[in-house]
Amino acid sequence: MKSRKPLTNEELEAWENSRDMEAELLKSVKQMVAKKGHVVMSPVISARKKSGLSQTEFAKLLGVSVRTLQEWEQGRRQPSGAAKTLIAIAERRPDVLKEIAVLYSNLPLADHGTSNMIC
Repeated sequence: MKSRKPLTNEELEAWENSRDMEAELLKSVKQMVAKKGHVVMSPVISARKKSGLSQTEFAKLLGVSVRTLQEWEQGRRQPSGAAKTLIAIAERRPDVLKEIAVLYSNLPLADHGTSNMIC
């Protein structure tokens, strides 16, 4: 595959001047209103959302920092080992992960509110 050479300042300016920014913005807004935008959710985000846990709760259950979880969710890093297995379980069986949260941690279940701490 051929690599492209960077545009010169003149070429970049010509390209920018040829764009119809108003039309591009209007098209984007119409797509947003019509909900035609394409959002790709990482498997980690999907698993966490299906489990109904916050980032803090999910990270605690996996035994990692919230920052590490965020890096996984943003695709900067990949989970490995037991975390990868738990994420796969959460994706397929979120009810199992909720049960684990109740049985083995002090995590509150998101759908029971924060006043019911499980010990």
